[in-house]
Amino acid sequence: MAVPPETMRLDKWLWCARFCKTRALAVQEIDKGRVQVNGANAKPARELRPGDTVALRQGPVARTVVVRALSAMRGPAPVAQLLYEETAESLLARTRAAEARRLAPEPADTLRQGRPTKRDRRTLDDTRRRGWGERWSASLDDE
Repeated sequence: MAVPPETMRLDKWLWCARFCKTRALAVQEIDKGRVQVNGANAKPARELRPGDTVALRQGPVARTVVVRALSAMRGPAPVAQLLYEETAESLLARTRAAEARRLAPEPADTLRQGRPTKRDRRTLDDTRRRGWGERWSASLDDE
């Protein structure tokens, strides 16, 4: 059995804790500024220790976790969840955000018009022929 290290690279820990599918994706997230360690932006090679606080974004979800343990290898999800503990404020914020998304109106309901029907297309063509003429641009050379 592998002995857990005393320190570990941030990108490797994010991968082991299953916040990112690959280390390359973890590096991208860190480089985009979506991961902070102890309140400061970090680099992928930043050494993590148990007790450090990691704030990260996973899509629209912001999470703050405290590093509880380090692992020498990536394991199954139940084992990965033992590597960190989410803060109470983070859990509350995630719950509120999930509720707000659940209560938000369906985006498709705001669409009043979709693609024009054949009748609408004919009306548009008639209007174009009668009122607008052949001028479709706002260029100055037509004056």
